[in-house]
Amino acid sequence: MIDLHYWTTPNGHKVTMFLEETGTPYKIFPVNIGKGEQFKADFLAISPNNRIPAMVDHDPPGGGKPLAVFESGAILVYLAEKTGKLLPAEPKARSRVLQWLMFQMGGVGPMMGQANVFFRYAPEKIPYAIERYQRESRRLFEVLERQLKDSKYIANDEYSIADIALHSWVAGYEWSGVSIEGLPGLKRWLDLVGARPAVIKGRAVPPPLSPEERAKTVEHAKKMLA
Repeated sequence: MIDLHYWTTPNGHKVTMFLEETGTPYKIFPVNIGKGEQFKADFLAISPNNRIPAMVDHDPPGGGKPLAVFESGAILVYLAEKTGKLLPAEPKARSRVLQWLMFQMGGVGPMMGQANVFFRYAPEKIPYAIERYQRESRRLFEVLERQLKDSKYIANDEYSIADIALHSWVAGYEWSGVSIEGLPGLKRWLDLVGARPAVIKGRAVPPPLSPEERAKTVEHAKKMLA
């Protein structure tokens, strides 16, 4: 059984999408980051950087004590290796998947995350910062567009953890204020991945916040970022 310490963010969705796709049993432990629950001592014990998601595997490979894993990309690789799914064993194919996973971790996630902060949450609107991160996010989208020109999925024609990681972020392009106009390959891929039942279910775990709860969470996040 996997204990998933999670909130409804792109990084959180990565893990629920994987778990649903592979049918891996898990239990959700909500960590409301809008209320600062990620700073509690019990969460710090499994996530040294106070960031969600984090997980505890009660049946780790080789047996032994439960294993805690933090960082969403590391969690995806761990689970893919444990289940033998969504990460090829063949070295070249595996490398392609991991390259695009790192592209999300080092590029798309940080740039879109900063676009979100300055476009949605910052108490002072700074045009330079907003334009900087939206422009860089769009550039990264164009990199994906070129990759998807001749490929059904991100790394090749097989669905993988690279698709899960990237879709969880790119699907939020409107929230970041980034356009996908003129990127037909990216739009096709967003629709293709977004229609998978496991993606739909994974993005709805736990149930979405009500408009009132979301507004309160956004306001709390603004105060924390001020």
